[in-house]
Amino acid sequence: MVRMLRPFTRAVTYTRWLHLSMAIVWPALWLFIDEAWWTVGTATVLLGLAGLVPAMRVVEGLQARLLLTGHRDGSASAEIVVAPSATWADRGRMAVWLEARLFLGALVSHLSVQLLLLTVDLVSTAFSGERAGGAFLPVEGPHWWHAVLAPLPLVLAAAVVVGSGHLITRIALRLLGPSPAERLAALEERTEQLLERTRIARELHDSIGHALTVAVVQAGAARAAGDPAFTDRALGAIEETGRAALEDLERVLGVLRESEKPVSGRPTLVDADRLLDSARASGAKVDAEVTGPVESVPGPVSREGYRILQESLTNVLRHAGAVPVHVRVHVADGTLVLAIRNPLPAGAPGSGRGSGLRGIRERAALLGGRARTGPDEGDWQVHAELPLS
Repeated sequence: MVRMLRPFTRAVTYTRWLHLSMAIVWPALWLFIDEAWWTVGTATVLLGLAGLVPAMRVVEGLQARLLLTGHRDGSASAEIVVAPSATWADRGRMAVWLEARLFLGALVSHLSVQLLLLTVDLVSTAFSGERAGGAFLPVEGPHWWHAVLAPLPLVLAAAVVVGSGHLITRIALRLLGPSPAERLAALEERTEQLLERTRIARELHDSIGHALTVAVVQAGAARAAGDPAFTDRALGAIEETGRAALEDLERVLGVLRESEKPVSGRPTLVDADRLLDSARASGAKVDAEVTGPVESVPGPVSREGYRILQESLTNVLRHAGAVPVHVRVHVADGTLVLAIRNPLPAGAPGSGRGSGLRGIRERAALLGGRARTGPDEGDWQVHAELPLS
């Protein structure tokens, strides 16, 4: 019983009935002025023509969101588009919506009034024997049992209000919802957002992870060495690496704050010396071999190549420590080749499942290239090939 009465405690039940009633206001006024039979047909034709106006979709969408879905049902509200009609299919659906709202509104309004008048007639004939008048269904009296039947039209009226509200909402979600093209555009936008979030997560992982790894290695080495000169060099390396990480963090936060502006100032392979010097300052014996016109590598490829090199050196410092590292950067035949190789100490993790290694493979795949990571003849190797086109 409580469940059956629950819809009448929600404001949206009555706003839906109001939405349907509003649809027949101007045809009713017109019919009141001119009672000719063609008035209804003219109103129907005019509504169909109004549905072809692109702005009608905005007006009807706003009304439907406000009166049909309610403020609590955010998912249903988002399914109703508030935008001008972009295609003739959208205009056709809008014309059908206006016609459906008109006829359903007329039917519901008529039933609501007639059922209330029927209740009044039943009560009136039960006590006085005379009809109040107005109802289409004749009720003759006096009969005392009419009083017992009086609540039935009220129950039917309540069912009409609730049922028609659910029906018009379903129709609105179907006719005022996004078209297939709009759904595809929304899906593409969502995909772009997810890709951007993934890229930002990789940026933060590579940059901040590298800075923290260098700082930890340098601090541990300085404390173990007990040499003031070495400690000064270590602190200088930590300061430089931390400052570079702060710059990267500021760039990433700038992308989040101003998502419509293009990314600029991100490091490229031209700035790779900073990474190599940072790794050397942390104790790694880095042997770098750079061949080909690195400065001519396209921006997106050069930026992703820098991040791959950064993550590779970070993994060396984190898992292998101060070991010899051979870095090869080769640009030729429309391809950028990055090869980072280092000895794999006993007990060092040999799994390729880390998020950093996965990020290296994802960066290469997004550019149409490929990357291999894993043990190779007793060494750990990262080998990435990125197309320049």
